[in-house]
Amino acid sequence: MRNLAAVAAVALSAGALHAQATTKSVWEGIYAPEQADRGQAQYTQRCAACHGVTLGGTGEAPALTGGEFVSHYDQLSVGDLFERVRTTMPQNDPGTLTRDQYADVVAFLLKSNGFPAGSTPLDRRTEVLATIGIQAQKPAAAQSGK
Repeated sequence: MRNLAAVAAVALSAGALHAQATTKSVWEGIYAPEQADRGQAQYTQRCAACHGVTLGGTGEAPALTGGEFVSHYDQLSVGDLFERVRTTMPQNDPGTLTRDQYADVVAFLLKSNGFPAGSTPLDRRTEVLATIGIQAQKPAAAQSGK
């Protein structure tokens, strides 16, 4: 029982740390357009066979665009998405891209899900990406241009 309580305490504190650490939003233009273009090339070469050319998913892999994808990552960080992709993909050879290539692929996924580009490339460091929150809905401040 003590172990269960300890695990629960760690999980709760990790969640609180995550909530505090998220200081930016995907709606703030966190990747560069050319980075998303490089990511699309990587996606086509390494991901499309399983996830589909249009990111719509196949019988063996889920969609990487649309409501189900965005709602899965809603309120998580770009660091969470990056680490998921980096440590599990490509399925037959995870971890074989460079961190820059994984960042490019994540930039392409963000672009494909309607998140705006900016002028600075997406960082490749998980600790930096962990400060960027994913919100399925555009925050009111971002909608008004503030």
